[in-house]
Amino acid sequence: MPKISALRRAIALPALALLGWQPAHAATATAAPIVRHPAPDPAAPILVGVTVPAGAQTLLLSGQVPPVNDTTADPASIAAYGDTRTQALGVFRKIDTALKAQGFALGDAVKLTVYLVGDPAKGGKLDFAGFSQAYAQFFGTPEQPNKVARTTVQVAALANPGFLVEVEAVAAKVR
Repeated sequence: MPKISALRRAIALPALALLGWQPAHAATATAAPIVRHPAPDPAAPILVGVTVPAGAQTLLLSGQVPPVNDTTADPASIAAYGDTRTQALGVFRKIDTALKAQGFALGDAVKLTVYLVGDPAKGGKLDFAGFSQAYAQFFGTPEQPNKVARTTVQVAALANPGFLVEVEAVAAKVR
């Protein structure tokens, strides 16, 4: 690093460290791991939270919406995408594919924000059970045991009137 004043160095080095920069002479240390804080109930499908250490590589994935399930149905209808469970399964498959395309895996997901539209077939109430059934096929399984911190909310509508599910994901891994 070029010669700089002690004050500038005191400000610049921590700022650069937040961006993952280390001086060339820095000793290579083992990075702190990502810590998943379980819920008090071990059977809970989600975590209380996740600690992501400084320097971890993170990916913020845009909201993923369901793929078309029935090409013969009106593309602006729920029939084209399926019920909440069907849509959530498609969304999680899309998240898995998008993570892999960026060098991450589904097990690297640390946070999900879930938007569910009330299903007209359920009196306008969100189908939390259907969503949860789909979620349970991707998180906390023997094949992929990691759980995530998660927020799930009901919204009035999504971009397409046929969408009942949209999920944003944050993934992190220690380099």
